Amino acid sequence: MTNTTHWDALPDTVRTFMTALDARQVDQALATLTIDAVVTDEGHDYKGHDDIGNWIATAASEYTYTTEFTGATVFERRPGTTVEVGQHLEGDFPGGVADLHYRFTFDGELISRVVIEP
Repeated sequence: MTNTTHWDALPDTVRTFMTALDARQVDQALATLTIDAVVTDEGHDYKGHDDIGNWIATAASEYTYTTEFTGATVFERRPGTTVEVGQHLEGDFPGGVADLHYRFTFDGELISRVVIEP
């Protein structure tokens, strides 16, 4: 297990996914995922590139918000790696403030699963 608070220490795929998700850059985000990846957000599973692409394009699109990286933990287990990332959001969504935790599971170099939870 490696603890880090440094954004630059995260795997490139995680940084690319997070940045692309915030910018709603569907193709860039999908390039980091396996073809059969699953993303869980607000208790709903989005499966495969078409479903996940639609989610990226529309997730929270009605709101304006800022995000701040708050830290991460990298768990290296064989055969896979899990990365947990914290992110603080502030904006015009209900409640105005949220702290989210992203848990990434890898299959080789690509992300096979993302779970987003408070």
